Amino acid sequence: MSTPGNILVVDDEEQIIRVLESSLEAEGYAVTVARNAQQALDSIAHVRIDAMILDLGLPDRDGKEVIAESRNIRNLPIIVLSARGSENEKIEALDLGAIDYVAKPFAIGELLARLRVALRRHVNAPVQPKFAAKGVEIDFASRRMVINKSVFRLSSRETKLLQVFVAARGEIVSHDDIIMAVWKDKSNADTQYVRVLVNQLRQKIEAEPDATRMLVTEPGLGYRLALPRGGQWPAPHGHTHNGMTRNGVRSQA
Repeated sequence: MSTPGNILVVDDEEQIIRVLESSLEAEGYAVTVARNAQQALDSIAHVRIDAMILDLGLPDRDGKEVIAESRNIRNLPIIVLSARGSENEKIEALDLGAIDYVAKPFAIGELLARLRVALRRHVNAPVQPKFAAKGVEIDFASRRMVINKSVFRLSSRETKLLQVFVAARGEIVSHDDIIMAVWKDKSNADTQYVRVLVNQLRQKIEAEPDATRMLVTEPGLGYRLALPRGGQWPAPHGHTHNGMTRNGVRSQA
């Protein structure tokens, strides 16, 4: 039976770590422990993490830096668990990307309830039906994409992949997050499946699939969608601006 998730506990107080570790494991969670900021960021980059419980008072760096830098690695729910109770601290942590803030001392039952809510919200976050940026439009419901007036269809998995990238808003999406979003069960796929799917999509939408500008590889971390900054995305490979391929046939998935 699979666990409900792997929770990263980031704290340098051994008593807090023991309480959280035993309580989370009793609820069926897997637990990864980091005792400083660098260990936390390394874990986010290299371990499948579903949510993070983060103390702000870490020995090497401020925990708010972990919130900010983690967003460049993976989009995951973050609950701050800290003795810092000022309103400004809470506002800053939430503005940086934390989704909840629990002050120490805390009740373990309340923290676990907040964690369950955070995980449900993350998994069930609404998927926007459409996406538009300068030079590109995606209709997820109809699996239709337009780049600079070039029109073509997406497969079901290509559509799910693009939904993940759009939801990440330019942040890196890990191989594991892609697998869970597209295939749902990690046992059914691996990183090779991800590479094949990404390359398949690149062949459709990149102007030069071997010199990618839209679906960018971040070595050892995953991929991200590079949104255009000024100007338009280049026309996709093999397409002209009237929505037809160069041989006169409208592109299909």
